[in-house]
Amino acid sequence: MFKSILFCFFILLSVFNFAQTYEIQYTSSYNGKVQPNQNPTVVWVNENENYILNSKVKDQKSDYPFEISKIEKPSNTIISYGFLRPGEIISTSDSQSVAKQSFEFTDKTKKILGYTCKQAVTKINSNTIEVWYTNDLKLKGGPSSLGQNLGLVLEIERNGNSAITAISLKKIKKTGIGNIINKPTTITDLLSYKDLLWKSRFTTLKVFENEIINFSDQSKSDENIKRFANGTIIVKKIKFPKITEGENIFVELKQRSNGDAYDRTGTVFFIPEDTSQSFFDGLEKGVKTLPMYENGNGKQYFGIISNQNYQPVVEMMRFFTAFGINSFNNLELKDKTWQTVSPFRQEITELKPSLSEKEIWVGTFIGNYDKGGHKVSLEITIHKSDQTVYKNNKVIPLFNTTNIMEMAGQDYATMFDTEKGLLVEFNIEKDLKNAQLRYITTGHGGWENGDEFIPKVNSIYLDGKNIFSFTPWRSDCGSYRLYNPASGNFPDGLSSSDLSRSNWCPGTVTNPNYIQLGDLKAGKHSIQVKIPQGAPEGTSFSAWNVSGVLLGSE
Repeated sequence: MFKSILFCFFILLSVFNFAQTYEIQYTSSYNGKVQPNQNPTVVWVNENENYILNSKVKDQKSDYPFEISKIEKPSNTIISYGFLRPGEIISTSDSQSVAKQSFEFTDKTKKILGYTCKQAVTKINSNTIEVWYTNDLKLKGGPSSLGQNLGLVLEIERNGNSAITAISLKKIKKTGIGNIINKPTTITDLLSYKDLLWKSRFTTLKVFENEIINFSDQSKSDENIKRFANGTIIVKKIKFPKITEGENIFVELKQRSNGDAYDRTGTVFFIPEDTSQSFFDGLEKGVKTLPMYENGNGKQYFGIISNQNYQPVVEMMRFFTAFGINSFNNLELKDKTWQTVSPFRQEITELKPSLSEKEIWVGTFIGNYDKGGHKVSLEITIHKSDQTVYKNNKVIPLFNTTNIMEMAGQDYATMFDTEKGLLVEFNIEKDLKNAQLRYITTGHGGWENGDEFIPKVNSIYLDGKNIFSFTPWRSDCGSYRLYNPASGNFPDGLSSSDLSRSNWCPGTVTNPNYIQLGDLKAGKHSIQVKIPQGAPEGTSFSAWNVSGVLLGSE
């Protein structure tokens, strides 16, 4: 009996080891043109199992992360291996995706590598997919999970323009797959696998996680996070890795009310420390220790413009909280399901020269006088990309009138009530090519005649010459009604969050404007901002939060 069992075992082992294996290589094309500098997809197919990988993985020269898919037969279970980084491998299994595939079969045929291929058509996410497969080799497999049950797939075409096509097919004796995947692996569920693999493709810098920004004399700093202005400002020192030219940077903040019902000005910023004095000095010692700006209207504005010894904070992203999101979702309205978090996300790749390989203070401010305030999570992600939109190598902070230290005595930006407005003089050491002003502007004054609700022209002057004028205005605020449960409803059928505003809506980001300045010669220059700011009415007044950063290449 034992000898019979042992004999059968050796028979099965020999069948597994000596099953004929084919290696097929595939390349991608678009509109009939083969894509350059690609790594061909490699598929190993035999009666027992298939493997899908790429040529660099086959040669064990691939960059991380990368994937290998194994299809077990006859169940067509897909085992996916994700190589996140050296020594970290995850895997998951999927026994359903192949079985759920459905196709419409046609009478069309064509030759690929000398084999007669039939056509099967399916729809995936509104895309028309044509699968060309052959039954000549009595094998089943292909360059993806699609069509594994049909035969040997030699081409997959999407929407008539994108294709992956077999370019070679040969018999091989050994695959060497055991040298690649025969390593400790963490097994996880399919959704977690996809999430971990996706996140491994970029770098994430965690800044804040569910931190409270409120107004309270009980707010205290700790060893990681410093709190200022009664808790309305939080900052943390962050070390940035080297960021190459082919990488993009995004900032993402998630916010929800922790008790405050109103729409509030918010900003994510970093503090330059390339000069003898920085905004951090003002946080620690008081805003009046920072450089002062006067324009003749009798007021003093501290810490808002650059000079040879000081640079203001640089806005990564300006955002506006929604009316009471999450905390006030109990205010029910028929046919309205409130959102529970406001997601703010914006690309900031143009700020790369000030971030790469730097250790800097990154912070968030939300202006409020509420003890519960708001709760925020903030992260910065760095992504490899084939697209390089921003090629500047210089970032020069010029001005930022947002009174981030409002709750510690910093005045509102009301300097636009004079003809001079805001005037910043600066010096550049070398010629600056393709200069741009990264300009963010929002108007404030929350009553009927306030600048928040009245379009006002912003005029930008370079060295005394008007180079750009526009009216910043948002008329899409009603699109975000479901983020604003505590927004008041008016007799005319509108909600406060519906109303158009001077470049902002409750629950949204305000995008920067990139104003072309041309090539600037080394030496002294000036930027001036003029806005016809409305006059006060009683205790109500208007103000403009504007920030400007000079971009360019030396």
